[in-house]
Amino acid sequence: MFRISQYIADLLDPSPPAVAAPARRRVLPGPVVIWNLIRRCNLACKHCYTTSADIDFPGELSTREVFAVMDDLKASGVRVLILSGGEPLLRPDIFDIALRATSMGFYVGLSSNGTLITEDNIDAIEAVGFDYVGVSLDGLGDTHDAFRRSAGSFEQSLKGVRLCREREIKVGLRFTLTQDNYHDFPDLLKLMDGEGVDKFYLSHLNYGGRGNRNRRADAVFAMTREAMELLFETCLERLRAGRPAEFVTGNNDADGVYLLHWARRRFPERAECLRVRLAQWGGNASGVNIANIDNLGNVHPDTFWWHYSLGNVRRRPFSEIWNDLSDPLMAGLKQNPRPVKGRCARCAYLDVCNGNTRVRAHQVTGDPWAEDPGCYLTDEEIGLPAETWRERAAPPLARPLSKPGF
Repeated sequence: MFRISQYIADLLDPSPPAVAAPARRRVLPGPVVIWNLIRRCNLACKHCYTTSADIDFPGELSTREVFAVMDDLKASGVRVLILSGGEPLLRPDIFDIALRATSMGFYVGLSSNGTLITEDNIDAIEAVGFDYVGVSLDGLGDTHDAFRRSAGSFEQSLKGVRLCREREIKVGLRFTLTQDNYHDFPDLLKLMDGEGVDKFYLSHLNYGGRGNRNRRADAVFAMTREAMELLFETCLERLRAGRPAEFVTGNNDADGVYLLHWARRRFPERAECLRVRLAQWGGNASGVNIANIDNLGNVHPDTFWWHYSLGNVRRRPFSEIWNDLSDPLMAGLKQNPRPVKGRCARCAYLDVCNGNTRVRAHQVTGDPWAEDPGCYLTDEEIGLPAETWRERAAPPLARPLSKPGF
């Protein structure tokens, strides 16, 4: 996850720290674990990486098995659990699991589509004490409903957001950018502000599950760049207005390099300090600081690697699976620098993005170390001779994005 707000806030600091030699990239004591506790979902979203459906999937971990895995996670240094699905609120023991997780001292997030956050369970959600509840909105009204393939789901999800806000539960909006919902992005930022939500997560489309089948709808490079510019400027404007909010992105670590180029235009005197901090962040952390456990107990480098299992927690402890470098993918992911190829290998900012998202390269080429086809930076921006590798022309934009205004 790329935390835009933190870096832009530093650019506004009147006394930025002196530039120092970059430190080694940060490695957490244990990875952030995104745990798909259930595959069943009441929706059938176009970009679903788990290819969920409103049916029961056999073989899922029992409550007792989940508790045993949690004990191992805690012992192996994991501090953050994101409880996901499918739709995690469809799991009958979700509150038992969440309450145990909070009592063990984990930071606990709930990743929901929001439609099942209702008056009937908001008391239980509040009682858990979730550190964060993330609700997905993929546009406004009809756009969202089309993505979620469910009429009325936008209003249901928004109601869930409002119920959380009324109980002062930290809630944020999640948005997956594609060319089919790009036009709603500015209005979603307005909605965030109007609803008093103080976190926004923009996810770039990643090629897993139905997201892989729908990758032709991935936002073209020009749209991605405009969306990022709008996100940067919105964050900056809110900070200057004394109304800060969290703006984060995921699934395209080129965002860090693009922010650096933006800072060189907007804050040239502080850009080198930012360059150092971005190298310390270190870019893509799949297989290092990010892990995934699916509903059957299979362990993956992140949530988009469901087609590649590292092992199963029913047969081996998570800690043993996670540290086993005999797996060639894990050995490469943990290598620094990673054994990437093509543009990624020759990029002047490999220490910032770490080769970006390996699963996109694997889905497109069959090689996890090929250049990431989702990198929206020009050759010039990554220190190569201008545009030598392929044409990057994008179709004309339907309309320019405009700042929400605060």
